[in-house]
Parts: sequence; structure tokens; C-alpha cells
Amino acid sequence: MKKPDIRSRNEVIILVNKFYEKVRVDNTIGYIFEDIFKVNWATHMEVMYNFWESVLFYTANYTGNPMIVHRQINNVVSLTPEHFKRWLQLFHTTVDENFEGEKAELAKQRATSIATVMQLKIKA
Repeated sequence: MKKPDIRSRNEVIILVNKFYEKVRVDNTIGYIFEDIFKVNWATHMEVMYNFWESVLFYTANYTGNPMIVHRQINNVVSLTPEHFKRWLQLFHTTVDENFEGEKAELAKQRATSIATVMQLKIKA
């Protein structure tokens, strides 16, 4: 059966929710969110909905700076290539399990770009 593409904020919310369900219990990166930073999930999820909606649909409703946030995280927990690799694996898997189409592919491409740039700049 054909999967839907990511067509609106509704699908972005599904993607983000399913992705973070995986992240929260993941042995490689989950502890960063759950144990070290004790993320306020209601707040974080709304930010992530806005971020990914902006990335995919150019809505400009995300106003943060993910590089600054991740540099602050890196000051507490040294983010390694393995962390980024796992984040990307979980993201791609979540997209592939739930969506297919142009925006689904764009989401994976953007995630790859974000992870690559963040890894390069986080230590700079």
C-alpha cells in the first residue's frame, strides 16, 4: 500500500511525534534528552513542529537558532559523529516507515544536510 507524502503541518506533527518516540528510548541518544537535559517535551515538540514545517514548507514560523542550542548541548555532552549518525538513522527510518513522496525525500535530504553542517560547525 502506498504511503502518504508529507503535505501539511498535520503530517509534520505525525513525523516529529513518531521520530521522538524512537529518540526518547534510543540507547545512543535518548539519554541526552531524557537524563541530562530532562527536556520539557510539550515545549520541545512545538518547537520541532515549527522547525520542520518551516524546513519543508518555508512557513518561517520557526525563529530559533539550532546551531546555538546544539553548541550549548555540546558544552555539556560532547556530541560525537555516532550521535549524529544515530539521529539521522532514526529520522530516515521514521520518514520511510510513514511517508513517501517528494516532501518525504526532501525531509531526509534536509535532515542529512542539517546533521552534516551541525557536525562541522559545532566544534568550530
